[in-house]
Amino acid sequence: MTDLSLDATQLDRYSRHVVMERVGPAGQAALLDAAVLVVGAGGLGSPALQYLAAAGVGRLGIADDDTVERSNLQRQIVHGDDDVGRPKAESAAETVRELNPDVAVEPHETRIGPETVDLLDDYDVVVDATDNFRSRYLLNDAARLRGLPVVHGAIYEFEGQATTLVPDGPCYRCLFPSAPNPGEVPNCAETGVLGVLPGTIGSIQATEALKLLIDEGEPLVGRLLFYDAATLETETVPYERDPDCPVCGDDGIESVAAVDYEGDCRIEADPR
Repeated sequence: MTDLSLDATQLDRYSRHVVMERVGPAGQAALLDAAVLVVGAGGLGSPALQYLAAAGVGRLGIADDDTVERSNLQRQIVHGDDDVGRPKAESAAETVRELNPDVAVEPHETRIGPETVDLLDDYDVVVDATDNFRSRYLLNDAARLRGLPVVHGAIYEFEGQATTLVPDGPCYRCLFPSAPNPGEVPNCAETGVLGVLPGTIGSIQATEALKLLIDEGEPLVGRLLFYDAATLETETVPYERDPDCPVCGDDGIESVAAVDYEGDCRIEADPR
């Protein structure tokens, strides 16, 4: 029986989803009704945005305050040579619109910080495609306070990692209580990164987001996936919720205002 919430064009476009027993018309309708915020339109955000758009996620937010540089193009495939100098959010939004007219694209030319974190309120899932620890902690903390899942990814030279943080599972701080000091971990500009690596990790992030939206499969909750592009080996390391975690523990913070995200993001005991 045809689900009348999908028109003839959509049934054609998403036919390979519709015929899947674990997705079907109902799952595709759920995707079209969903909203995902991708924070970062760089290496990780590029494949995540394109696959989420192609899959038919009905509303995609893109948050990034940076502009496209020529050195980005080796890995940030949502942008092209003509986009150099343009805002990344605007460039990525244009690509997504061309991919799928079903998707309402919402570019936000802003950095997600304590003063702009209310942007998360309008979305169902957050994809953390950022490139710095401060943003990762902020997204973890703000999403946990709002009961939103976050799909995390990170890359370094030949190595990548991914995990999924859901409201009733362990959070990013259960893994890493505080950020390294500035300069302790080199960034991509200093050490470089294999251009194809963010394509792999960003695709994993898109996969995790889709699984959450259609409630299928086993997301990487309480599991940190490590990927080594040099050997094509993977390792999954389990981790548990820390009952003393200052965010998801029994006495967690009530607002991100309690945290200094310019420092090591550490939350002292009794932050209220």
